[in-house]
Parts: sequence; C-alpha cells; structure tokens
Amino acid sequence: MAVDDECKLKFLELKARRIYRFIVFKIDDQQVVVDKVGSPDETYEDFTAALPANECRYAVFDFDFTTAENCQKSKIFFIAWAPDTSRVRSKMVYASTKDRFKRELDGIQVELQATDPSEMSFDIIKARAI
Repeated sequence: MAVDDECKLKFLELKARRIYRFIVFKIDDQQVVVDKVGSPDETYEDFTAALPANECRYAVFDFDFTTAENCQKSKIFFIAWAPDTSRVRSKMVYASTKDRFKRELDGIQVELQATDPSEMSFDIIKARAI
C-alpha cells in the first residue's frame, strides 16, 4: 500500500505549523490519499461530521486542552474509523494497512479505534488526552 506524499506534507503542516485542525485520509486505488482537511477554527463536531457513516477512514485530530494545572496543551490523535456498516473487505484493508500508514506519520501521540460515534465521543477524546 503506497502513501501519497501529500499525506505526509499535510500531517507535517498540522503538527508543526498547526494550519489544520484535522485531516481525514482514505484508501483510493491502492494508495492512501488526503480526503478532507479542517481549518484550525473547526470543532470536534465538524471533524466527526467529516467522517462518512458507512465507509472506513484514517484521521488525525489536533486536540487542544487545558490541564488541571491550567496549562494549555495539545495532543495529536490518530483515529482508525471502521463503522460496523462498512463493507467487510474495506475493514480488512484498512486494518491491515493501519500500522504501516501510522509509521509514516511521525508525531502521533494517542491512537483510537472506533466502529461507531460513541467510541470516539468528545469525552473519550478528552479522557485519553489527559
């Protein structure tokens, strides 16, 4: 499975320059490509709305939060989205290529796998970040 260079470039821009809030990736014709990007002012709700209800995707989300000590922090989440309603073959392809793709994105801090929106609710993201 090839990874399009744009995937790595967009991820570096999210990580270093913070010009995106999230990036959604899809596998298209045996290659991982960028599907959608979210501007820095978009919310977590905008991110979850960008994930298709019945198709698998990979995504990264830059989560900003404040610690109990009142420090501003940020963590980059890698989310493997494989809804129960997606095709079995699609789930198998995404599952078998996930680790290789994740290695291409240096700087992932938290990984999450979700098969329905309740498994990646804002509360779960927040709890995993702290």
